[in-house]
Amino acid sequence: MKNTHLLAVLSAGTVAAALIALPAQAEARPSCPAPPKAALAKVLKAAEPDQPAKGAGAVKGVRVGHLPKGFVHGQVTASKHHGLTEYGYRWSDDRDDVDRAHRSLWVRVVCWPKARSGAQLKKVPLELGRFSGRTQTMKIGERQVLVKRSDGALGSGRYAGWVERGGVIVTVHASEAIQTELIKIVQGVKL
Repeated sequence: MKNTHLLAVLSAGTVAAALIALPAQAEARPSCPAPPKAALAKVLKAAEPDQPAKGAGAVKGVRVGHLPKGFVHGQVTASKHHGLTEYGYRWSDDRDDVDRAHRSLWVRVVCWPKARSGAQLKKVPLELGRFSGRTQTMKIGERQVLVKRSDGALGSGRYAGWVERGGVIVTVHASEAIQTELIKIVQGVKL
């Protein structure tokens, strides 16, 4: 009987210690799943295009649940600037960028500690894909997503972004040929 009580006390103590440690462990984990500096440097140094393109798990820590077909090239993207870290993957086909049938998709994670709400997306110091000009807010699943028509450096199509959680922004650019699939793509992104 004594052994049973001792085991129960030890088990309860172990569970209590584990529960007390949970908030500390959560604080120790980074809020944004950015790759370590060494991995970023490696990616930036040798960012060779992938042929064939990688699949739905091409962005480490991110799962793209809906990936349109037809991509033959892919490339990792990463940078650090203005107090933020961004990384992602661009998929594309063999068509010329100016061809309206050109298929490309870019999924990017931006680690910006100031990000708390979708209203802040227009203030993020991004080098490519700023949310300036005409935008609209859409509810896609449980996410409040800022969406705009894109042109210029990103190419023509639709561009979307949202704050996944504090400090973590996700952006998606779908070229004109696949922009009708943007909602499915956004719904399928999991961090």
